[in-house]
Amino acid sequence: METTRLFFRQPKSEDAEWIFESYAQDTDVTRYLTWQPHKNIDETRAFLARCDFDWKSEIAFPLVITRKDNGEPIGMVEIRINGFKADIGYLLTKKEWGKGYMTEAVQKIVDWALGQEEIYRVWAVCDIDNSPSARVMEKVGMKREGILGKWIMHPNISDEPRDCYCYSLVK
Repeated sequence: METTRLFFRQPKSEDAEWIFESYAQDTDVTRYLTWQPHKNIDETRAFLARCDFDWKSEIAFPLVITRKDNGEPIGMVEIRINGFKADIGYLLTKKEWGKGYMTEAVQKIVDWALGQEEIYRVWAVCDIDNSPSARVMEKVGMKREGILGKWIMHPNISDEPRDCYCYSLVK
């Protein structure tokens, strides 16, 4: 899968160092994620083992996003298909923020998903304070459906569940 500027590929064990160094321990990147920053590379290796398991089990499909111009990995996107609906999650290394890469990546994933005959709904959530993520979803045409109260744990912000916006695009 690819776009004008990006190429998507399955994560591999060799990505551990890049993931650990570029974002897994970055408190800004992980602020609104459901996991805490990695303390060591073994946590990153465990994450990659989970990615491999998910692909083989067809539970989820995490993808590394790389720039076409230099092959550099810049983030990840994951799609989880559940019958007629699919949800997505994504992150981008801090040095690539504000360049439109995530909007481009999410647009490709949403378009691909809705191009599948059996998928009728693509959705995602973001913390109500995560305005950059909300903007990405709005730019790709997803509509805000409302607020899911106390929906998700963001341990880097609070020990209590947080409210999230729910966005979707349906066909």
